[in-house]
Amino acid sequence: MGYFLGVDTGGTYTDAVIVDAEATRVIGKAKSLTTRHDLAVGIGGAVDAALAQAGVAAAEVALVSLSTTLATNALVEGQGGRVALIFIGFDAGDEARAGLDTALKGDPILRLAGGHGHAGQELAPLDLAALEHHLLTLGDQVMGFAVAARFATRNPAHEIAARDLIRRVTGRPVTCSHELSAHLNGPKRALTAVLNARLIGMIDRLVAACERHLASLGITAPLMVVRGDGALISAAMVRERPIETILSGPAASIVGARWLTGASDALVSDIGGTTTDVALLRDGLPEIDPQGARVGGLRTMVEAVAMRTTGLGGDSEVHLITEGLTGGLRLGPRRLIPVSLLAQTQGAMVHAALDRALSADVSGDHDGRFVIPMPGGQGGLTAREAALLARITAPMPLAQALTSRLEAAALDRLVARGLVMIAGVTPSDASHALGRLDVWDAQASDKALRLLGRRRTGAGERFATDPAQLAQSIIDQLTRQTAECLLEAAFAEDPAFAAESPEVLARHSLTRAGLRRHQGVMQISARLAVPVIGLGASAPAYYGAVGAALGCEMILPEHAGVANAIGAVVGQVSQRATGTLTSPSEGRFAAHLPSGLAVFTDQEAALAALTEALTQEARARALRAGAVDLHLTTGRDIREAEVEGRRMFIEAVVTVTASGRPRVAHAAPAGNQPRAQGKDAEI
Repeated sequence: MGYFLGVDTGGTYTDAVIVDAEATRVIGKAKSLTTRHDLAVGIGGAVDAALAQAGVAAAEVALVSLSTTLATNALVEGQGGRVALIFIGFDAGDEARAGLDTALKGDPILRLAGGHGHAGQELAPLDLAALEHHLLTLGDQVMGFAVAARFATRNPAHEIAARDLIRRVTGRPVTCSHELSAHLNGPKRALTAVLNARLIGMIDRLVAACERHLASLGITAPLMVVRGDGALISAAMVRERPIETILSGPAASIVGARWLTGASDALVSDIGGTTTDVALLRDGLPEIDPQGARVGGLRTMVEAVAMRTTGLGGDSEVHLITEGLTGGLRLGPRRLIPVSLLAQTQGAMVHAALDRALSADVSGDHDGRFVIPMPGGQGGLTAREAALLARITAPMPLAQALTSRLEAAALDRLVARGLVMIAGVTPSDASHALGRLDVWDAQASDKALRLLGRRRTGAGERFATDPAQLAQSIIDQLTRQTAECLLEAAFAEDPAFAAESPEVLARHSLTRAGLRRHQGVMQISARLAVPVIGLGASAPAYYGAVGAALGCEMILPEHAGVANAIGAVVGQVSQRATGTLTSPSEGRFAAHLPSGLAVFTDQEAALAALTEALTQEARARALRAGAVDLHLTTGRDIREAEVEGRRMFIEAVVTVTASGRPRVAHAAPAGNQPRAQGKDAEI
């Protein structure tokens, strides 16, 4: 009998599950801490333990599928490698559209003449000599390139030429905007390409780590990865298009939630270490966001589940609000390593630093905080950043690493590059201090909370004199912010409130009064009308209070802590190719093919050529993504207008989707039993 292995790598934990080949039951599961310095260690710990619990031999694994929140977390936290954008044919100021300038965060941008018009005609020649000159001056300052040309979806020739030159001169990874989306809106395509280029190194390390451990076990089954819309793609394809894994973990959690509960209509809320992801399950299926995935305040062109992702999790940074007389708390969006977790491996250093700070009469700005070096490319660092990074040779107190206040900004940039991580107080520490969790060092949590409570409000009073009191305040704040996440999603999905801002409605005084069942001159009542499926390892610890606050049913399934890993192995492979047919002049039809522009004098001939090209493209992508038993569907959206009694062709959009089940390996025979091939359950 063959078995499926699902792996989910999150910001804090890596999960693994073993599912039978009919995808009807979980027979083994395990968790291991995600090891940022070498992801293979965490993956190996979870996989080995899950196989051992299930009593399954490596040779019996017929399919491996991986989901991850690493890409989502990186975008929410503003992290990723340094890249350069080649911006071809765009006007001055175009980078300010779609948040592109914000996403670049000071990374180099090279503007070149060139690009095409809406009909695919060349507007200006591409200056490859100038591009080559600039590439040589960049040297090793960037780890990858994004290329975006004006109307590249109508004619990709300039993007392709730039891509080929960059690969020849630098050997670095290159992402072209037309490879990621067939839609118009050049700056938004450029943004998506920049984020893709920034994530390539991270996802490549993840896939390589997984492959390395599988090879060490002798597992030769195909490795698949969950895309942001819940479909599966091959590991080879995701290495080139890592942007498609944003919302991979959340998409897998939706699939897993449906598989675990059988619920048809519910809000699914998945709390991890870094983010809380909320989506609506309607009629048993997740909604797909027609505008593209939105993560960390950035709207991409990646097709993904309609998910609201917020930087709120068990390892969120605890901020003290010092404005005003009473003060307050805010959580996230940045993830910290919990002090209790760091103390597991660096106990002597952590406790010595905490004790030293507690013995001092005056509180320091960085008391209870630590800095940890991480692997990664160091090109493009300033002298101050490089000097600071060279000083951080091992985990150490943050105050020891910083020699002046001027280095605080340099530290933030190193964190954004993923070259260092900060450890500090998080909700996980609060849970340890309250005795709700006991997996890490609760004593370190208690000391760090004492230090945090010594900070002063605007009135000069300490935030808390009792660490348990501060810990409970942190948990209460997590409940409030989680409830707000769910309310935002509910208002966004309710058509009655389509004209209103869900963020404003979720925090409106009338909403708050309704949830409290206010009774006065006015009587107001409000509650969530659908159940909430709580997922994530910490959901049982936190979500009971959330359900009570929202007056709704809270469903916490048995395997809620590994729902992402389950969702990773019960999905289907799906690839879509989209193309456009335009009419630059009467009697001429321009088919914008994946390979370039083709002009016809007959509309039906042009549509047939475009459909055939897209069919071949979708089929090739699906096969490369690891699909078998392909099913092809074609959709046409032909737009016409009536002018003086005549029907005039405006534009046609053709979409071809190729889907199938993932290719699996034959399981090793048990004794003289015939081999059984795995079959996915439909979702």
